Amino acid sequence: MSNSAKVLDRAERLAEEVLFPAAEKVDAADTVPGTHLDLLAAEGFYGLAGPPQFSEMAAEETATAARALEIIASGCLTTAFVWAQHHSAVMAATHSQRPGISDRWLEPLCRGERRAGLAILSATRPGPPAVRAEAVDGGWLLHGTASWVTGWGLVDTLFTAARDASDTLVWSLLDATESDTLSVTPVDMVAVAASRTVQVTFTGHFVPEERVTGVVPHEVYLQRDPATLRFNGSLPLGVATRCARLIGPSPLDAAIDECRATLDAAGPEELPSARGAAAALALRAAGLLATTTGSAAVLRHRPAERLMREALFLLVFGTRPGIRADLIERLHWG
Repeated sequence: MSNSAKVLDRAERLAEEVLFPAAEKVDAADTVPGTHLDLLAAEGFYGLAGPPQFSEMAAEETATAARALEIIASGCLTTAFVWAQHHSAVMAATHSQRPGISDRWLEPLCRGERRAGLAILSATRPGPPAVRAEAVDGGWLLHGTASWVTGWGLVDTLFTAARDASDTLVWSLLDATESDTLSVTPVDMVAVAASRTVQVTFTGHFVPEERVTGVVPHEVYLQRDPATLRFNGSLPLGVATRCARLIGPSPLDAAIDECRATLDAAGPEELPSARGAAAALALRAAGLLATTTGSAAVLRHRPAERLMREALFLLVFGTRPGIRADLIERLHWG
């Protein structure tokens, strides 16, 4: 069996035997079970985006990593949502040119001994940054608020972006710990509530220089950003796949395969539209499941009701202007 086949086979087993049977309980809980994340770590899935010397589940290609995320999400979107945030920190540690970053961080991140959340959108999106970086002796001070930080209390590391006065992004690995200069406010969401998503406020929070993984001009980041959109497209495909399995054989199966192939083949210019198509497909699939299920679909903490809320969530998660414009066009009544 090839490495890719082994990764996908093991992901499928976890999704069907562990994650999906518990998905309704997780949806109703206030936190993802630590046992779910521990199992993903024990099976090597925290190293999915890292080099193979640290995990036998290291994906050899982007398509394998994306499909593994899709499969995990088909089992439990909430668990997948927390775990997915981790891989940005792994990739940052893998590619960092800063002395000591890879040596210190890469192996524990890949093994899941350290688990990372993500706080980058508030600094990386177009327009003025919501999180600012101020250079000081020995490092940086962070100021501002990072929205939509997932996994608080489940992660020990926060991969963070902030923008300085010259419009340069400063990327760093922080301790995910509240303090006088780092506070959190819970966010109440319609789905994946057990992901423990919060808003993080930095008030002159000090980041030592040795925690900085790299710096890049904001305009350069924005040019590269479309090429990074593929991975998150796996989440709506996971929801659509679960809906299709609950419905039974139907034309939805071929639509999911076609959507996945389009995402895999898309270049940076095509990815926003392909991402929009995946989110729209998840909504369509959830609607089909609800209709097929009948009146039981409106009962709380049942698969059809949960998947419909998750499809709603994925219409707005991780979007960019191009994705939003594509979705509006797809969903427009005219």
